[in-house]
Amino acid sequence: MKQYQLIGLFIIFLFSCSKEEIEISSNDLVQKDYSITEINDFIESKTRKNNIFDWEVAPTDMILSAATHSDQIIAIGYTTTSESDIENVIGMEDKLPASFLQKRDEVLESILTSERIATGNPELNLEDVLPFELDDEIPTLAVKITSIETLEALRQDVSIRYVEPMGYDPADIQEKLYKSSSGCGGNPSSLNGNDYTTTNSYNAKIPWNFSNHNVQNAWASSTGDNIGICIIDTGASDSQDNLGSQFASGNSPNRYIRKYSTKYSGWWWNQSLDSPHDQCGHGTAMAGLAGGPWSTDGNALGVAYRANLISVRAVEDVLISSSYEKNGVKNALKLAGNRSDVKIVSLSIGNIISSGTVKDGVYYAYNRGKLLLAAAGTSTSFTNWTGVIFPANMSQTTAVTGVKEQSSYQRCNTCHSGSKVDFTIQMQRSFDNNRNSLAITKNSNGTSYISGSSAATATTAGIAALVWATNPSMSRTTVLNRLKQASDLYPNRSSQYGWGNINAQGAVGGSGY
Repeated sequence: MKQYQLIGLFIIFLFSCSKEEIEISSNDLVQKDYSITEINDFIESKTRKNNIFDWEVAPTDMILSAATHSDQIIAIGYTTTSESDIENVIGMEDKLPASFLQKRDEVLESILTSERIATGNPELNLEDVLPFELDDEIPTLAVKITSIETLEALRQDVSIRYVEPMGYDPADIQEKLYKSSSGCGGNPSSLNGNDYTTTNSYNAKIPWNFSNHNVQNAWASSTGDNIGICIIDTGASDSQDNLGSQFASGNSPNRYIRKYSTKYSGWWWNQSLDSPHDQCGHGTAMAGLAGGPWSTDGNALGVAYRANLISVRAVEDVLISSSYEKNGVKNALKLAGNRSDVKIVSLSIGNIISSGTVKDGVYYAYNRGKLLLAAAGTSTSFTNWTGVIFPANMSQTTAVTGVKEQSSYQRCNTCHSGSKVDFTIQMQRSFDNNRNSLAITKNSNGTSYISGSSAATATTAGIAALVWATNPSMSRTTVLNRLKQASDLYPNRSSQYGWGNINAQGAVGGSGY
């Protein structure tokens, strides 16, 4: 950053001048064009230290290079000079105060002024640089920026909280085949008969690990009635009738599922909203684990089989990577935050790279009283050396991971662990990594094995719904305390597994099934 210090005052002057007063060329700043390999090596050097990568540690020209290698969209978080504690402000009001909206207009005008000069286009307007609608509830922007002068001026502005290349992700750039290794699928599995029991009514399957967490015993006291669980994921399959016409069938009457999408696709100047239907299979499985019905077709049921579900398609797979996905997750968190019927949000998605846009969405939902459960991480070729991933590493989220079925704690073969983990769910047989928990599938009414911290998170969402249904007026803190006190490591806390495995029966205060 030394190369910018001598011109710092001039850049501040640039952003204080009107467009008629500015005469500066984009060549006035010396910059390096970083290759994809150099950027990825830089990110890896930080994550190898067991850290989540944050773009604030990158030089400005690397941020510009990363944006150039992706979609040129820059995520910008702003505040006012009177609001330094922004994470406790976002979401506290239905609309941003006028001072924030005024600041937003000032930032946009400054960006336009600088970009008109950099591009040589004095007619450049907001439609040319804004890929998404302006957000009146969260102080964040997404703007197409091409000049290093614009970026450096933003980074020197004390009212700017973050400046990030919104669409850059190493997994995308390196063409990792992460869809298959990050939860996408949809075909029924051939099941071992020892991995489930069949209910006496309606012939539904209860996954083996439910008994390890005393879920069946908890059902004597609570089944999640009238509690809303929001699954922010890849959507809910329209081919799976257990998340459609059969959602309120069998022993799961008088409840509802709602399906939404907050993710757009296409070139940003000609974008369209995706359908809410799951193209991956991951979101379908997570919805099934949390609240799938005790239906009549012999499928696996969910933990809270009488809870209501709100499914939001915000991502293509479990990685929050593209600009569309980050914006989609932020808007999904707003949707959940604004729904009075939602108590619990399940986020079985994440990345090793932090996103200010997603953080702001987390602040919003959290400040509206939602319990945010997030997956600690499921390993891919690019993430298997890290600890708890983003956003599970945030203090506003409750991190969950999966462990093997045994008395001593050992994480499942694709699961992450670390000091940020709060709870664990047994997801994997100790003697066979291929025999995991069970959930409904995308492509038919079959059942499949499903594992990882993703599945552990959705299962915990179901248990939390059981607890909350015993007294819907309980606070989030009370629910968390009941989960904590019913976990088998309490009152001690493990440095890798938090409070440990949850006893659902103990958490709801029930007895007998």
